[in-house]
Amino acid sequence: MSVNPSDDALTRDGLAPDRRQGKILLLACGALAREILALKEANGWDHMALTCLPAIYHIQPQKIPAAVEAAVQKHRADFDEILVVYADCGTGGLLQAKCAELGVEMVAGPHCYAFFEGNDRFAELAEEEFTAFYLTDFLVRQFDAFVWKPMGLDRHPELRDMYFGNYTKLVYQAQTEDPALTEKAQACAERLGLAFERRFTGYGDLKSALQTKA
Repeated sequence: MSVNPSDDALTRDGLAPDRRQGKILLLACGALAREILALKEANGWDHMALTCLPAIYHIQPQKIPAAVEAAVQKHRADFDEILVVYADCGTGGLLQAKCAELGVEMVAGPHCYAFFEGNDRFAELAEEEFTAFYLTDFLVRQFDAFVWKPMGLDRHPELRDMYFGNYTKLVYQAQTEDPALTEKAQACAERLGLAFERRFTGYGDLKSALQTKA
């Protein structure tokens, strides 16, 4: 198992547990793997193991509850506790209901954009940013895989107005200070014909959620 998984592997395959028989398993979306690994390393959270489901479920949210259930059942005997590091992520409350049924805790929030921003702050901004399209570090790096190709814009760029005509800006929520990622995020905004805004969020409520298990 690589400690520095590629974005393509995280999108397609997820990530196997980095330690068995640990105390706490973080069962997360592959889109959060790099951030969680960085937090684990920076804080010495060696008692936490990480496994990730494929990040491509971001655009197939109907698959998330069943996949989480299967992973919990697979790994439950190896850990004292499992924390599901997903927000609702488009499941319409089904993931929260499944976690309650399984007796496992889940990170609070409607989606990763909210908990990176901070759930309370995101709720405040939502009233004035309902025409904003959000990207995180991972989604900037995987823009073609998660936005451009699934929406058919690589084959039919004329669909851009149909999909994004009601958006006014692209907000890049930066978890890291990376000029290359900022440049790529700005290029994504230009491809979509949107104004560009960068906000450094760091890890937001993701860090706070994991700190409760420290």
